Amino acid sequence: MTYNAELSRKGPGLLVRDLMRFEDELLVATVTRIARLRPDVIALQSVDYDRQGVALSLLQTRLDELGHAMPHAFALAPNTGLSTGFDLDRDGKLDTARDRQGYGLFRGQGGMALLSRFPIRGEFAQDFSATIWADVENPNLPEDYFTEDELRILKLHDIGAWQVSVALPSGDVEVLMVQTGPPVFDGPEDRNGRRNSDQIAFWHQAIARQKGRFVLLGGLNNDPVDGQGLKPALHALLRDARVQDPQPKAPGLEGADAVDTVDWGRDIGSLRVDYILPSAGLRVHAAAVERGQQTGDLGPWTAHKPVWVDLFWE
Repeated sequence: MTYNAELSRKGPGLLVRDLMRFEDELLVATVTRIARLRPDVIALQSVDYDRQGVALSLLQTRLDELGHAMPHAFALAPNTGLSTGFDLDRDGKLDTARDRQGYGLFRGQGGMALLSRFPIRGEFAQDFSATIWADVENPNLPEDYFTEDELRILKLHDIGAWQVSVALPSGDVEVLMVQTGPPVFDGPEDRNGRRNSDQIAFWHQAIARQKGRFVLLGGLNNDPVDGQGLKPALHALLRDARVQDPQPKAPGLEGADAVDTVDWGRDIGSLRVDYILPSAGLRVHAAAVERGQQTGDLGPWTAHKPVWVDLFWE
């Protein structure tokens, strides 16, 4: 399962506080939905990172209390809130949230985390988060925007990129953890749109290096048809024969809206931005965008909805 659960706050330690109190209506509803969906493995996005893993441990405790133990957890420090020392958005101010490697009011805001019922082989994890954008193959950099000094330090991934093995009873599977940045909030140079496209292209190249079973889990922040964002890299990934796209749908809905995973309201609308892409050798038993059919009416919803796929090994 993948879920942009919006477990992010405006300051360090606030998520820990809220998980300790466990009184916030949206937080309680979100965690309860996860427990009722009972995922074996879940990739979470927009969850604040702390070095001691206190917030993640508290989340595990709450899930356990709700009847769904996920004793294994993994998280690495994201690029969010990491200072660059440059005025990247050219607003005349230095070290604002948009000047950092990834948008963040503080280091670790809105990171990623992996929870599992089965052991996570974290000691073998690969972290690609430090990849420099200008160093990737054929980078789609904006012309005449970044200085040479900026390009030397600007990372491709504004949040993070990891490959982590999970030891399932039938054997290990590689989890490719992804959360790309949004292709908006920039100017005519389209620096965020280009960066988003190159992040997706990075994962397309990564699947070519896989030798066993894998599942790409997370947010690509791009819809194949609608919304802003460059489409060619996403189309190439989704059409690659090495992966399959189950196209999870919300039960009871028809048409393009059935596959949408987020609803950003009247101005933007609903889009498909969250994905689960298993390797071609895995058999899909079922898939859905969860909008309450299995969790009941639990109160307020996050903008993003949980996306799940049931897989069998061939």
